[in-house]
Amino acid sequence: MSTRRNFLLTSTLALPAAALLEAQHADAAQSAQPKRALKVGTVTYNIAKDWDLGTIITNLDEIGMEAVELRTTHKHGVELSLNPAERAEVRQRFEDSSVKLGGLGTTCEYHAKDPAIVQKNIEETRAWLVLAHDLGCPSIKVRPNGLRSDVPAEQTLEQIGKALATCGEAARDQDVRIQVEVHGEETARLPNIKKILDYAGDHPNVWICWNSNPTDLLDEGLEANFRLVQHKIGQVHMRDLYVEDYPWRRLVELLQEIDFDGYCFAELGESSCDGVRVLRYFRGMLRQLEGIIDPPLRSEASAG
Repeated sequence: MSTRRNFLLTSTLALPAAALLEAQHADAAQSAQPKRALKVGTVTYNIAKDWDLGTIITNLDEIGMEAVELRTTHKHGVELSLNPAERAEVRQRFEDSSVKLGGLGTTCEYHAKDPAIVQKNIEETRAWLVLAHDLGCPSIKVRPNGLRSDVPAEQTLEQIGKALATCGEAARDQDVRIQVEVHGEETARLPNIKKILDYAGDHPNVWICWNSNPTDLLDEGLEANFRLVQHKIGQVHMRDLYVEDYPWRRLVELLQEIDFDGYCFAELGESSCDGVRVLRYFRGMLRQLEGIIDPPLRSEASAG
């Protein structure tokens, strides 16, 4: 009886230890799993603003970038004025290439004092959503661009948010997402962006474009600001990754933690040298920050 009692006691005490050991092994296996590489592309603003559509596709394919956000007014010519045949042609060019059309960068904004101007921007947003749908593009980028000085800040944030809710309904109809760029004096503060999203009713088609601004480090800091909106980050703009005044590695870790599946777009200044080489460096530095060894590009493999 004593032996049996001792066996039961020992077995019972061993169960939690075994369970703990099993959990530790599971955690170790989880951490040992390779991380998914972030999807990388570029905005045409400003480094590729003078590239036509064919050049964009050729260059990004050579670099190994997966997507592009086409900023309005640039040489690519993908604008609201395209007729149905031209839209079909642009869509086909991307579908035939390895480079995806990841977004359309508009300048639509909703903070104006004049309601007619706000409505004009809403109507223009609707037109961009239709264009995105026609091109097979998943999203358009819009922006807040500051607060009005004649009314309390909260009133402007509410105005922007309610305009975005209206646009969100149009986005739902087109099966396209709106990416609200973290942009503008004061509106680039993440607590204000969170309020805009709240006033938009946390609409399922209204997301944000994390813009990697110095203001991300204000208020309660990068991580707290990231957590405020992490469920709504649809795409990311990144700038010079070698600049040490922004915690790029921590941002990458946070994106990996939420298993971010959107595009990380390089938004770099106009290059006086070789834009392809600069974007290649950007891509390589991002892979280093991720801790991921990237397979060689086709051009590199063939050179060997």
